[in-house]
Amino acid sequence: MHAAYGSSMSNQPVFMPKAVLLDRDGVINFDSPDYILTPEQWIPIPGSLEAIARLSQAGINITIVSNQSALGRGMMMQETFSAIHAKMMLAIEQAGGLITHVAYCPHGPEDACLCRKPLPGMVHESLAALGLSDSPEQALFIGDSIRDVEAAAAAGVPAMLVQSGYGDADRILQKSRLLVPDILTFSDLSSATDFILGEE
Repeated sequence: MHAAYGSSMSNQPVFMPKAVLLDRDGVINFDSPDYILTPEQWIPIPGSLEAIARLSQAGINITIVSNQSALGRGMMMQETFSAIHAKMMLAIEQAGGLITHVAYCPHGPEDACLCRKPLPGMVHESLAALGLSDSPEQALFIGDSIRDVEAAAAAGVPAMLVQSGYGDADRILQKSRLLVPDILTFSDLSSATDFILGEE
């Protein structure tokens, strides 16, 4: 599957995805086991905003697909979440990037919703927003957890991993390879973007 996204011999992409779906925490911004609960705690990972800008400028639609259970757990008010979101969107726009669609799940694991990753509800929502429901293979999901890989696989979307989250990256990769044996992994979103755009 990964050969569709690049050739190590030619250094040119064989296939350019029409859309890239991004997890938020651990991919765009630094994550925390204690959640991102204030705008001040939202700190972009170096190179991530520029990576989004490069993808946007290459004509690729960008969506964000994020579990945000701190809302459902009562750890954060909607107004605070909106302030974090506004800070992120402004930072992305100032870097030259554009986000086409944002899907987030406010539920906890006990809420039995259909949107929380590893379920594919938000991936399906994003594909529909982009007009790609019938061609999920033309999208690409970039995440930092096994939940991301599972949600992408359930929706038929190819996935890549970045190792910029706070979890055990080696363990995440090993578990992901049980589902997608040839999944590609990169240190961060900037490095993954280099590969997608053939700029390694």
